[in-house]
Amino acid sequence: MRSQPHAHKKPSAAKVAVASFIGTTIEWYDYLVFGAATVLVFNPLFFPALDPLAGTLAGFATLAVAFLARPLGGLVFGHFGDRIGRKKMLVLSVVMMGAGTFAVGLLPTYETIGTWAPVLLVVLRFVQGFAVGGEWGGAVVMSLEHAPAHRRAFYASFPQAGVPAGTFLSSGAFFLVTLMPEEQLLSWGWRIPFLSSALLIVVGLYIRLRVTESPEFLALRERGDVVKLPAAEVFASYKRALVVGMLCMLAPNTIFYLASTFFLSYGPVHLGLSRGLVLTALLVAAAIQVVTLPLFAMIADRTGTRNFLIAGCVGVAAGAFPVLLLFDTGTVAGVFAAYLLALPVLHALVYGAISAFTAELFPPRARYTGSSVAYHLGGAVTAAPVPIVATLLLTEFGSSSAIAVYVILAAVVCGLVIAAAPGARAQVEFQPALSEDGVDRAATATST
Repeated sequence: MRSQPHAHKKPSAAKVAVASFIGTTIEWYDYLVFGAATVLVFNPLFFPALDPLAGTLAGFATLAVAFLARPLGGLVFGHFGDRIGRKKMLVLSVVMMGAGTFAVGLLPTYETIGTWAPVLLVVLRFVQGFAVGGEWGGAVVMSLEHAPAHRRAFYASFPQAGVPAGTFLSSGAFFLVTLMPEEQLLSWGWRIPFLSSALLIVVGLYIRLRVTESPEFLALRERGDVVKLPAAEVFASYKRALVVGMLCMLAPNTIFYLASTFFLSYGPVHLGLSRGLVLTALLVAAAIQVVTLPLFAMIADRTGTRNFLIAGCVGVAAGAFPVLLLFDTGTVAGVFAAYLLALPVLHALVYGAISAFTAELFPPRARYTGSSVAYHLGGAVTAAPVPIVATLLLTEFGSSSAIAVYVILAAVVCGLVIAAAPGARAQVEFQPALSEDGVDRAATATST
């Protein structure tokens, strides 16, 4: 059904951006709570037959399965998002993600069903990855296409802020359950953060159903300019944009997954830090980053997104050794300083504006598909290997210096890719189609 339009009433960019932030926060909570559990409890529960190092790597491999599913999800959700509308796909993604996360909380462990336990864990992680593959592109495109031209990076950063907000919620949930005795945590306490997703599904649906459809998509549909096979257009006409969209995630993903995933294992196992300390530092840094992401994106709107992102890559390269050195002190002050530098500063510099940069590499008629596939293929290439590569480098060289060099190389390549990127695709300059009674439908119609 379509609600009755209100003449000339423009959808609010701020309202859409805030709704995208809330919905994306819920999705990333579901996605990232799996990462926290992988580091903290999944090894003894699902991979008890492996030695500690092999179990840790197996857990990270399970985590990486989602990165294989994310491009597929981006392709499928993007196809229908560019064909029938962005909003419908965002509603579907939050339901799929929530259901997959809730099901993890119900899984029997290896002790109960043997090897079927890790198999089912991998399947549900695939479902999560498929769902988040449709989430990011839709949320970013919706925020971008509702925004005024001079503030597109700012509004498109709101879904990005959902990542640290989801990190805060997921880490906070596991911080609370890790206060339980070890026996209770491994017996049933670890399930609570996953089962809590049932409530978040309801909240996410409420938010998503109240968001108006993108005016640019409505204009395309009114003109009959909706492409039949968005993926074919992306791969045929925008190959360079696709490669750039993938590789521009090198700097943000490397520093983020180092801090949010690898440090959770590295700190307690190699430095003797308490899990509570590392999680607390992560919580504080993530909370601050919710503010710094849109702040840096606002600056990018004024200085130029490309130039700002290149400067951000330089910042990540310069900050790699300080982050590792601070964390290696093993002190409370050092751990907090490392996290505050890594996430609200370095990661925010290159992540806040990357959404608008990536989305504007593609025209509106194939933007959902192009930006989703680029972002998630980039995740598979640049993010999934981070905790695995960091663990292997630490094992091989016995020092975090090799990990810092890895971060620097990622930032340098990322900066070069952004510098060589094609220009942004101009947004559609459309004349809204008018109904017979003169109502501005392209700007005002909403679908439910």
